[in-house]
Amino acid sequence: MALCNGDSKLEISSAEQNGSCEGAVAILDAGAQYGKVIDRRVRELCVRSEILPLETPAFALREQGYRAIIISGGPASVYAEDAPWFDPAIFTIGKPVLGICYGMQMMNKVFGGTVHKKSVREDGVFSIGLDNTCSLFRGLQKEEQVLLTHGDSVDKVADGFKVVAQSGNIIAGIANEQKKLYGTQFHPEVDLTERGMEMLRNFLFEIAGCTNNFTVQNRQQACINEIREKVDKSKVLVLLSGGVDSTVCTALLNKALNQDQVIAVHIDNGFMRKRESQSVEEALTKLNIKLKVVNAAHTFYNGTTTLPISEEDRTPRKRISKTLNMTTNPEEKRKIIGDTFVKVANEVIGEMNLKSEEVFLAQGTLRPDLIESASHLASGKAEVIKTHHNDTELIRKLRDEGKVIEPLKDFHKDEVRALGRELGLPEEIVSRHPFPGPGLSIRVICAEEPYICKDFAETNNILKIITDFSASVKKPHVLLQRVKSCISDEEEEKLMQITSLHSLNAFLLPIKTVGVQGDCRSYCYVCGVTSKESPHWESLMFLARLIPRMCHSINRVVYVFGSHMKEPPTDITPTFLTTGVLSTLRQADFVAHSILRESGYSGKISQMPVILTPLHFDRDPLQKQPSCRRSVVVRTFITSDFMTGIPAMPSNHIPEEVVLKMVNEIKKIPGISRVMYDLTSKPPGTTEWE
Repeated sequence: MALCNGDSKLEISSAEQNGSCEGAVAILDAGAQYGKVIDRRVRELCVRSEILPLETPAFALREQGYRAIIISGGPASVYAEDAPWFDPAIFTIGKPVLGICYGMQMMNKVFGGTVHKKSVREDGVFSIGLDNTCSLFRGLQKEEQVLLTHGDSVDKVADGFKVVAQSGNIIAGIANEQKKLYGTQFHPEVDLTERGMEMLRNFLFEIAGCTNNFTVQNRQQACINEIREKVDKSKVLVLLSGGVDSTVCTALLNKALNQDQVIAVHIDNGFMRKRESQSVEEALTKLNIKLKVVNAAHTFYNGTTTLPISEEDRTPRKRISKTLNMTTNPEEKRKIIGDTFVKVANEVIGEMNLKSEEVFLAQGTLRPDLIESASHLASGKAEVIKTHHNDTELIRKLRDEGKVIEPLKDFHKDEVRALGRELGLPEEIVSRHPFPGPGLSIRVICAEEPYICKDFAETNNILKIITDFSASVKKPHVLLQRVKSCISDEEEEKLMQITSLHSLNAFLLPIKTVGVQGDCRSYCYVCGVTSKESPHWESLMFLARLIPRMCHSINRVVYVFGSHMKEPPTDITPTFLTTGVLSTLRQADFVAHSILRESGYSGKISQMPVILTPLHFDRDPLQKQPSCRRSVVVRTFITSDFMTGIPAMPSNHIPEEVVLKMVNEIKKIPGISRVMYDLTSKPPGTTEWE
């Protein structure tokens, strides 16, 4: 089954055929979050590809017969002392090379160009200018929308290269047509680069002369063979959340093995949605999957894990964490939940009088989970964005012992859905919105105190200049120059227009969330925006793209519904994973998703996390009213690969009245202060807030 020339089916890689890679593309992994996406895109074009370490020697690439080389992005700086080693001869063995992001900077440095860290970050979708006479961009417009995510930029272009793409003042593409060497600062492999597949098609077929004849075995059968070979006559315990991934994993196991070998267990961790466990049990019973339901809420609330003594401590010494219901750190929350899942699973094995050494643990782990957790199974150099509950230290230990089965580890979300349909799963399960294994626990922003660093006041001043730009330009200020240096002439003109027409206010919120900026994890501020008039969504989306570029300590921008705000909160409502807090979020989540379903737009949105934050707005600071309420964020997200994506724009992707109905109904829930709408793409914000 090939996804090729419009064919809607999908394929999987096979092992290297006869040890030869004749005609294949080598993808050298520099640690990009999107490295696996490059691999998948190449294979969608029916060209064989293999992901290899960045340090692979040039002679090995030549001897094995690779047709072309693609170098991925990565989190490092080419001038850093610990920059990944590579063989510079890869550029001189006569193979066409496409360097993406970090790969372009490597190429530029090798040939005598320079790369500098600039004051401007680019994290998000931008319109760039292209030289469409360049072979890489043939057939494209002179302006295209692309994803940029970087802090370092090419300063001096290498001899023999010319600039073929620009984002304002920043070099976004270089080429040496004679040597067939090309570099893009942006990511052509992701969905957010609208015509990225055409660029890859140009590179593979027009430049490198690849042939689209890569046919491989059936993906489903490959998974079944792997399961049978590994499990043999043993039993498999599969932890089933009821989401797409774990359900497809269970269906595969049921098809590959005898029914008495598969033990499907649904662990209710206390963080499920309203009526979730009940609906999971009903849905799986219809599929003839026998399910054991374990209520382990108390065990999870009081769960702990072992952690390093401190971030600086490099010794093997460990400390016991706080209990989950007193933990605020999102990484620690995920680790406690992941380890508690394993402990509960072992208890289930014991209750069933099974020997743990004879039982495998099966998970619906996907490729993006492993990439974001920086698992060596996906990438040797990727940065940790967030530890997935199914990739904790304890899970990795079980993997090393060969006791974990993850038949979907090479799949992305849309591929899992296709596999689910092929297995005969009903559409209501296959097309369900993803719901994380840790459940609502990672949708509560837990905090004991406000997050206010020394840059809080200065960043707020920059935000004031941005949202009042048309007036600020009349009063020269050192921060104004900083803002102007980060934007192009066209963006400056648009910012002038927006701030002339709309009365806006932007401010920092004293909380932090997880993001991904320049292939690295960020954990920093959220920016709130309010408006005196009804929200003009196109202008707000423009600001949401601009603000994280200018303020590197911001990775997320939200619109705050309600009256124009002069005094945003500077403190928080102490918030932990208590039953009361979870009940509030559970009801808000239920209300928002019920409205989305009733509207008929559920299928248009890929995922919609609803988040509870410890923010109490609209308190008079003079009255010193304590912070005791919380606020809700609605995060609509549209994506096909779950590695990148965009927020749904009201009045465009989703009717504004649907969003306003969610806001009005959520505000009726006791204890809710305000409702916010997440305007952030991925990057710089991750899909989830933690």
